Amino acid sequence: GWVRSIRSQKEILFLHINDGSSLENLQVVADSSLENRDLTFGSAVEVQGKLVKSPHRMQNMELQAETIHVVGPCDIWSFPLKMKQRQPLEYIRQFPHLRCRSNTLGSLLRIRSEATAAIHSFFQDNGYVHIHTPIITSNDCEGAGELFQIETSSGARESAEKTHFFNVPAFLTVSGQLHLEVMAGAFTHVFTFGPTFRAENSQSRRHLAEFYMVEAELSFTESLQDIMQVMEDLFKTVTSTVLSKCPHDVALFHKYVSPAQKSDITHKDFFFFSCRISYSEAVEILKQASQSFTFKPEWGCDLQKEHEKYLVEHCGDIPVFVINYPYDLKPFYMRDNEDGPQHTVAAVDLLVPGIGELCGGGLREERLPFLESRLQRLGLTDAYKWYLDLRKFGSVPHGGFGMGFERYLQYILGVDNIKDAIPFPRFSHSCLL
Repeated sequence: GWVRSIRSQKEILFLHINDGSSLENLQVVADSSLENRDLTFGSAVEVQGKLVKSPHRMQNMELQAETIHVVGPCDIWSFPLKMKQRQPLEYIRQFPHLRCRSNTLGSLLRIRSEATAAIHSFFQDNGYVHIHTPIITSNDCEGAGELFQIETSSGARESAEKTHFFNVPAFLTVSGQLHLEVMAGAFTHVFTFGPTFRAENSQSRRHLAEFYMVEAELSFTESLQDIMQVMEDLFKTVTSTVLSKCPHDVALFHKYVSPAQKSDITHKDFFFFSCRISYSEAVEILKQASQSFTFKPEWGCDLQKEHEKYLVEHCGDIPVFVINYPYDLKPFYMRDNEDGPQHTVAAVDLLVPGIGELCGGGLREERLPFLESRLQRLGLTDAYKWYLDLRKFGSVPHGGFGMGFERYLQYILGVDNIKDAIPFPRFSHSCLL
C-alpha cells in the first residue's frame, strides 16, 4: 500500500498504510531500526509481519512489522499532497494525475464504483437487457446542435471537399436514446450506461463536456407514471446500496465536504418523491413568486436553473417531477398529448434540491402519422427514415429516461462542483491528461 502517515518515537515506528480498498488505514507498528530515509508520506511499501489484535480502541487490528520494503519512494517536498492536511477540492483539481490519492477523491471513486455496480444490478434484477450503444453516431438525439464532430487527424488538414471517413458527418454521442429505441423493438426493457458528450462552452458547476448517462427504455407502456416509478425506484435502490456499502466514505463527505447534507440524506424526505406538478402549474407558481427572476417565467419558455431551484424550495426541498411540457419545447420524438389550447407532450423532468434537473424523459411518439407530420414540418424526414421504419414494423407504445450520473453523485454527496464527481473532468478550455 501507500504510506498515509508516519510517526517515529524513540524505539517504535508507527505507519498508517492504505491500499485504496477502503477509507480506513492499517496501522503498522515497527521497530525504529526499520526506518530509512525513503520511508516517507506517499511512498509505496510492502510490509511483512504478524497481524494482531490492537490494544488501541481506534482500530481492531494492527500489523507488527518484521520487514518494510520501500517499493517506490516519494519526494515529499515536491509532492502536492501533504500529510494530515485536507486540501480544498479546487486545489487538488489542478493535479488530475495525483488527486485520486487524496482521501476525498478516493472516497468519491469508491462510491462511484459501488453506485455503478448498483445501477447494473437494479436493471438486471428487473429484467432489463444491457445494450452497448455507440459512442460515434450520425444522429443528433437532442436537436441541440452542441456536438463534437469527428475527423481523422489527417482529415483535419486536408481539403474540406474530401469525403468523410464514414461517408457521412459523424459525432460523439449526446445520448443513447435513439439506439435504445431501436432495441426496444426487440426487447421489452433495455438500458445503457456510458459516456456522453456536449460541446457546451460552459464553466458552470453543473456542466461537463464528457459525462456519464444512465438511460432506459420501456416497451408496452402508455403511462408517464410508469417512467417516473422506474426513476424513483432506481434512485432509491442505488442510494440505499451506496449508503450501506460505503458508510465511511459517505460520512467523509457529510463531515468535511458538505456538512449540511447529512441531515438531508439520512432524513426520510431525501427518499420522498410525492411532489408532481405539470409544467403549466410550475409556470403559475413561478409567476406568483414574491421574488424576481433574471429570466421572466412565461409559458412556452424553458425552465432555468433559478426556476428549478425555486420550484424545489416551494415544494418543501424534496424531489419534484414536472410533467407535460410545451410541444415546441421538446424534441420531435416526444408523444403528443393532443391537448389545447396550450399544446403539450408527455415529457417529464425530475428536479432535486441543490442540483436542478437530475433526470429527463417521457413517452415516445409511436403513432406513425403524428411522427411523419412533425418530421416533415422540421425538414427531418430524410434523416430519420429509419426511425419511421420502427413505427411501420411492429411498433408499440414505449418511453424512457436518462439520468446524469455525476449529477446524481453531486446530489447524494453534496458535491458543489461536478468536476469533483468524475475521475478526469473534461470541460471547455480544459482537457488535462
